[in-house]
Amino acid sequence: MKAAVSLGLLVALLVALPYSAAWFHAWQPEVSHPLYSRHSFVALTLSHVGLVVAATSVAVAVGLGLGIVATRPAGRSLLPTVRAVAVIGQTVPPVAVLAIAVPLLGFGAAPTLLALALYGVLPVLGQTVAGLDQVPKPVLHAADGMGYGRWRRLLDVELPLAAGPIMTGVRLSAIVSVGTATIGSAVGATTLGSPIVEGLVGNNAAYVVQGALLVGALALTIDAALAAVERRIRRGRS
Repeated sequence: MKAAVSLGLLVALLVALPYSAAWFHAWQPEVSHPLYSRHSFVALTLSHVGLVVAATSVAVAVGLGLGIVATRPAGRSLLPTVRAVAVIGQTVPPVAVLAIAVPLLGFGAAPTLLALALYGVLPVLGQTVAGLDQVPKPVLHAADGMGYGRWRRLLDVELPLAAGPIMTGVRLSAIVSVGTATIGSAVGATTLGSPIVEGLVGNNAAYVVQGALLVGALALTIDAALAAVERRIRRGRS
C-alpha cells in the first residue's frame, strides 16, 4: 500500500510539475524562469533511476560475493577486516567517495556510477556477513548430515535463511544511491540533482524545490518497494 501511494505521488509530480510555472512564478515573482526546462523531469527521473539500478546491481554482486567469501572456512581470517571496513566505511560521507572518483574518471555519469557502486557495497557486505553468521549451527549440521555439499548448502540453506538481513543491506544501498546520485549532478551527471544544482548556482529556489520534491518522492517509492520485498522475504522464513 505504501509503495503504491509513493509511486502515485511520484507520477503525480511528474505530470503536474511541467504545468506548474504559474505556481512557482507566484511564489518567486522576481525569477524570470521559475520552471526548470533544460531537461524534462521524466528524462531526469529515468536517468536517475538508471544510475541507481546499475550501481545497486554492482554493489549487490560485489558485496554479496565478498560476504560469502569472508564467511567460508578459507576466508574466515578476512572476517575481522571485512567487518571493520563495512563499519568504518559507512562513516565516510558519500560526497567524499565522489570527490575521489572524479580525478580518476573525469566529469559525467562515470564517476557518479563508481562512487555509488563503491559506497553501496558497504551496507550489502555488512548485512551479508551478519545474515550468514546468524544461520543456526544446528541447521548447518543437519544439512551436512543430509549430504549437502558446500555450494548446495550455501544456495539451499544459508542464503535463504540470511535473505532478510541481506535485503536490508540492498535497501540501504539503494536509498544511499538515490541521494548520492543527486550530488552527482555537481560533477556533470544528468540526474534529478540537476535542477537543484542549477538552482543553487543561479539563486533560483524554485528549481531547488522542484528537484527536491522529485528526489524525495523517488526515494520514498524505492524504499517502500524494497521494504515490501523485505517483508515478504521475512514472512516466508517465519
